[in-house]
Amino acid sequence: MSNRKTAIVSVYDKTGLLDLAKGLIKNGVRILASGGTAKMIRESGFDVEDVSAITHAPEMLAGRVKTLHPAVHAGILARNLAADEKDLAEQNINKVDYVICNLYPFKDTIAKINVTIPEAVEEIDIGGVTLIRAAAKNHTRVTILSDPNDYPEFLEELEKGEITERSRNTYALKAFEHTADYDAAIADFFRKQYAGDGTQQIALRYGANPHQKPAAAYVKGGKIPFKVLGGSPGYINLLDALNAWPLVKELKTALGHPAAASFKHVSPAGAAVGVPLTADERKVYFVDDIEGLENSPLAQAYARARGADRMSSFGDMIALSDVVDVPTAKIISREVSDGVIAPGYEDAALEILKKKKGGKYLVLQMDPDYQPSPQEIRTVYGIKLTQGRNNVQISPKTFTSIITPKDSAPLSESALRDLTVATIALKYTQSNSVCYAFNGQVVGLGAGQQSRIHCTRLAGDKTDNWWLRFSPKVLDIKWKKGTKRADKSNAIDLLVSGELPKDGPEREGYEAFFEEVPVSFTEQEREQWLSKLSEVVVSSDAFFPFIDNVYRAGRSGVKYMAAPTGSQNDQFVFDTAEKLGITFVEQSIRLFHH
Repeated sequence: MSNRKTAIVSVYDKTGLLDLAKGLIKNGVRILASGGTAKMIRESGFDVEDVSAITHAPEMLAGRVKTLHPAVHAGILARNLAADEKDLAEQNINKVDYVICNLYPFKDTIAKINVTIPEAVEEIDIGGVTLIRAAAKNHTRVTILSDPNDYPEFLEELEKGEITERSRNTYALKAFEHTADYDAAIADFFRKQYAGDGTQQIALRYGANPHQKPAAAYVKGGKIPFKVLGGSPGYINLLDALNAWPLVKELKTALGHPAAASFKHVSPAGAAVGVPLTADERKVYFVDDIEGLENSPLAQAYARARGADRMSSFGDMIALSDVVDVPTAKIISREVSDGVIAPGYEDAALEILKKKKGGKYLVLQMDPDYQPSPQEIRTVYGIKLTQGRNNVQISPKTFTSIITPKDSAPLSESALRDLTVATIALKYTQSNSVCYAFNGQVVGLGAGQQSRIHCTRLAGDKTDNWWLRFSPKVLDIKWKKGTKRADKSNAIDLLVSGELPKDGPEREGYEAFFEEVPVSFTEQEREQWLSKLSEVVVSSDAFFPFIDNVYRAGRSGVKYMAAPTGSQNDQFVFDTAEKLGITFVEQSIRLFHH
């Protein structure tokens, strides 16, 4: 045995290799190398020994077995313990102090056109990965270098006589990341080859845009928690579906009623629980002719979710908390929609949905018992971000801290229900977000605005437009026969929003939908009808920083307001709410979602 420092060198990326070898030899380090690494060092005139000098075994199996030997790995894994020293002495094995190793980039292999599985398998490194992991495991004693960029700093410290603990820690982390990335590339390749049954990976048509290819959805280990019963999922479809599903699942858990959500571009256009529909609501939501509607709380929930903002819900991804029945399927069948996710489907309902879009309508069946990892990871511009999943539970019991009026009676069941609906919806809405709810459903939602007041205004304007659709002027519209639902929705939106075209082809197109063109709302008519709306709730994903939010909410019939506190203007917000007759409830949890 020798006290001379020893380095094992085996690298695919030979950047800086000769400078490294020169520095090692200058500092009296014995170099052991294999294959092409040994050849390059030797041909450059530097002193190098083959790994077989310590293993006393030749390279085998066309080079696949070179360093897999106790003389190598015992030397790497040995610690500064008497027991380890005894074992090494008995076997006449020297410690290894430095391991310099990096791997052939497997990604380059599988990027080749028409690469076969045997070709890919041949490039899977065993000995190199084992060297790296062994050295990284024992990094309290052994220095592992897997990145050529670290050679200069390493040589500087070697000249000084010691590799610092900080450097060894940093190099070990890089080494673990190197092997993890290598293994991930291999797993990804074989996932694509062997997970074709859709249990672990599903190929998507493309990413967010057609030029973003390839695209896939996959899980590491286990199975994808949904089945594709019809159609082919797209990237945005799944973003919507996998945000919408937990929303309806939480609503069902919190309130005990079937729940539905209409999702567009990773925010809900509408969400609701199955509260019975009035005759006017059935007419406004275009479901007055759906047979069996009155006996299906799930269908009533989706009628509300879809009907609150029909313009935003056009082309939605639907989430339903319960097994889909025929009345719900009939509503879906005649609306413009991209797909649906639910825990199950009645046979007759599934047959209805499979006929939609010529059989291409996306139908996903979700495992209702699936629980995602408590830690979530995403990659943005090549940077991985990780955080604990937002597992806060929201229910009617959340809203017990009434700030003002201080002598307020306990909140009514309907107020608690609607605050729950609004707040759970916010949990899955792109921030900033503010949500108005009434009668078990979202009626106005402002999402993704940089300014809180703009959220409040946007959601308030949607609430106003929703309520104006119940006015006699809209309910009594005489449509021209054959007018499509989408055209009706657009015409109504123009009428209630006051955005009617004044003249020209656009005006002519608008008037063509009616047997009798409805007269525009006057400002007085609008204010008179809006004044009838009351008992609306509003919830915010973060505090209201200024009182303008309270004034705007009050103009849309809001009587209950929930938001986290923490603004320096809190007291002014509370005072303004009390002045307007609004009960302010503290929502203790901020609910930003991005």
